[in-house]
Amino acid sequence: MNKTLLPVALAGALLASGCSFIPTLDRPAAPVAEHFSAANEQAGATAAADIPWQQFFTDPRLQQVIQLALDNNRDLRVAVLNIEKAQAQYQIQRAAQFPEFGVAGSASRQPSTITGSYGNSYMVGLSMPSWEIDFWGRIGSLKQQALAQYLATEEGRKAAQISLIANVANTWLNLQADEELLAISRRTLSTREQSIKLTKLRLDAGVTSELDYRQAQSLTESARATLALQAGQRERDVNALTLLAGQTLPADLLSSMQDKQLRELPALADVPSGLPSELLLRRPDIRQAEQSMIAANASIGAARALFFPNISLTASAGFVNSKVSDLFSSDSAAFTIAPSLYLPIFNAGRNRANLKVAETNEKIAVAQYEGSIQSAFREVSDTLVNRRSLKDQLDAQSRQLEAEQVRYKLSDLRYTNGVASYLDLLDAQRSLFALEQSVVQVRLAQLQNQVNLYKVLGGGWTEPVASSNAAAPATGTP
Repeated sequence: MNKTLLPVALAGALLASGCSFIPTLDRPAAPVAEHFSAANEQAGATAAADIPWQQFFTDPRLQQVIQLALDNNRDLRVAVLNIEKAQAQYQIQRAAQFPEFGVAGSASRQPSTITGSYGNSYMVGLSMPSWEIDFWGRIGSLKQQALAQYLATEEGRKAAQISLIANVANTWLNLQADEELLAISRRTLSTREQSIKLTKLRLDAGVTSELDYRQAQSLTESARATLALQAGQRERDVNALTLLAGQTLPADLLSSMQDKQLRELPALADVPSGLPSELLLRRPDIRQAEQSMIAANASIGAARALFFPNISLTASAGFVNSKVSDLFSSDSAAFTIAPSLYLPIFNAGRNRANLKVAETNEKIAVAQYEGSIQSAFREVSDTLVNRRSLKDQLDAQSRQLEAEQVRYKLSDLRYTNGVASYLDLLDAQRSLFALEQSVVQVRLAQLQNQVNLYKVLGGGWTEPVASSNAAAPATGTP
């Protein structure tokens, strides 16, 4: 019995004394400025990554569409399946650290080394195939690499969710803007159709010229063409939102958007700008790049371990006899232990090349990690700049719209009284129509900028904190 336990104890001692050649990972400092140039931080404000999307998007209709997308979007479903695959691959690599046992049996007929006559041999029992004792940490390095790859895949899913939610929200806002633009175009077209009728009556009465009539006709057809163009754009945006949602949108959702304006939508939650260090902790794509860097670093340890002897162990325990009838007798009990050692001497530089590949991959991963930080920093900086400029632009155009509305009324009054030409009235109509559309586009850009700021600051992957009566899952802690 003691002899049987000896190899197990030896293997345990070897495992306990095993080492690792994984180099110490020095995370590079963030290659960006310490502060955003256009930051507007609020003391005590909740970071974007800690704001669940249900609290940021307060419109119940938009929440419904986002939930449909999270449940049915095929790209997000692929991301979830990739996590399952990475988890299974990690389990495979983890299992390599432990010995494998199975039932084995064999029968052979071979000449005796003593008598030279042929004899039979039968064996059945418990067998352990060749098991690599991870003395140099090669398998452990591969396990750590697989774990980091699994975690990177999980972060990739979070990044995919953030992108999906932002795309759904922006497409929803596009669709709402389409409805508002269509309403403006229909109202403008109706006004111009009435105007062309009056102009035709004035032409027949000899009060106005044919030039005025043709100008009114041209402006009316221009409004009709714009209406057709906007109607087509609305249908395309419906198709885009349907694709994101992964199913046909409920009819009541689409009908609820008609005769609505962007300024009437429920307000989005305010998002503080945060700091670059916040990005490092919160953005899933940066954390994905970090895990990829950890995986590449672990592969160096596995490549280094190949330069050292490979220690493996094969063992079996069971019954061996020349007769099947006596196979399970007490005298037939036997066991074998076969440790082996392999030291590479010449392999045409394969191990050195593998190490070079691993070291280069680690450098690539570090560069990609730094690049992801720089890209994130620029995205936030640009979004903050746009937020400030869009606010100023919307304020200016809103005041301009008020002035154009008054100008149109005065132009219409002056033309009716014969003080101004019809050309002045047409110019006022054209300017008012263009400015009404421009205000909608700027307001849309402002709302989408707020959505993008929420996205680039890492918001959209956390879930609401459960009530105090229930177990609360982890939400914002990286």
